Amino acid sequence: MKKLIIKNGDIADVENEKIIKADIYCENGIIKQIGINLDDEDAEVIDATGLVVAPGLIDGHVHFRDPGLTYKEDIYTGAAAAKKGGFTTVIMMANTKPPIDTVETLKYCLDKGKETDINVLSAACITKGMQGKELTDFEGLLNAGATGLTDDGLPILDTDTVKDAMIKARELGTILSFHEENPAFINNNGVNHGAASEHYGIGGSDRQAEIDMIDRDIKLAIETGASINVQHISSKEGVELVRNGKKQSPGIHAEATPHHFTLTEEACIKHGTLAKMNPPLRTEEDRKAIVEGLKDGTIDMIATDHAPHSDEEKAKAITEAPSGIIGLETSLSLAITTLVHKDGLPLPLVIKRMTKGPADAYGLKTGVIKEGYPADFCIFSETEQTTFDSFISKANNSPFTGENLDGKIHYTIAGGNVVWKA
Repeated sequence: MKKLIIKNGDIADVENEKIIKADIYCENGIIKQIGINLDDEDAEVIDATGLVVAPGLIDGHVHFRDPGLTYKEDIYTGAAAAKKGGFTTVIMMANTKPPIDTVETLKYCLDKGKETDINVLSAACITKGMQGKELTDFEGLLNAGATGLTDDGLPILDTDTVKDAMIKARELGTILSFHEENPAFINNNGVNHGAASEHYGIGGSDRQAEIDMIDRDIKLAIETGASINVQHISSKEGVELVRNGKKQSPGIHAEATPHHFTLTEEACIKHGTLAKMNPPLRTEEDRKAIVEGLKDGTIDMIATDHAPHSDEEKAKAITEAPSGIIGLETSLSLAITTLVHKDGLPLPLVIKRMTKGPADAYGLKTGVIKEGYPADFCIFSETEQTTFDSFISKANNSPFTGENLDGKIHYTIAGGNVVWKA
């Protein structure tokens, strides 16, 4: 019987949004007891004095490029980057080659994920071939283990298709995640239409691209009663649309990335393609609106949108290079540095957005430190710093390379086993 005791830590009680002092006793991968001065001479003991003991982080939006694009990343290297970043559960997106639109491809991904020592889950496509026309076999994919459904990477432009998908998803009790960018408002993706596009002398991506799609999908979700996730929100208007939508439907969720709550379009001017992403970095006003949305619960999840690309791809011109940055290894430090230490959000609330928020949205029984729940933990120092001079991911496409950020992860524990240690 595998036994583990974590002693003397500051436990992030994300349900009550406070820090408590207690020990945690785990058996066979399950939290059995939370209390004071717990002891068992047969147990492995981790002394967490001076450290925060959080639930294992959950990322509801990662790209591991497997199958088909494994020169960028694969499920094994993606999982390695995740556990270094404190993540014990990740949900892979379905825009692989081939896309995850069949049970066969989904099974390949899930079986490979089981060979890692964290929980590697996967979404499946909403439409066949991500063509935005014909729905996939929702029921078959969900029965085979899909965590949710998404065509992330591409918007679904046909309103009737989206409505049909929402009705079907509601009947099956699953969530749909939407990439909200209408190409009608985009001349060059990945660069904000504003100071950044002017700098590069291109048209860029207008904020209306996001506003238009979020507005449509919020209205449809309210009409159908579907559970939806507005992915990687980037605009103040988008935040407000979600805020108003949530007042009318409890099934509306939204996620924000660390780069969107940390950076503005000035980073795209400074770092070039390393800060090119879809949707693009926008203004300080938008960044502040995202922070406020995280604070008041309008945005209930932080998700990295971990998007690895090769050095050669990112070395191309701003209009040719692919969008996206890696994010698993820097996520917690950016949340602490920006949200907690710069913008003044309480640490337990921020951790909640990285744990219980995505767990609730995707129906996962994890994300809290509670008796009977999985022994998944991220143990870190809030005050120690980490220098990000190298990455475990296959890719290096990050504007945060070389930066000293607050927060240092000491242990990642999945199922009661230490899977990463500083």
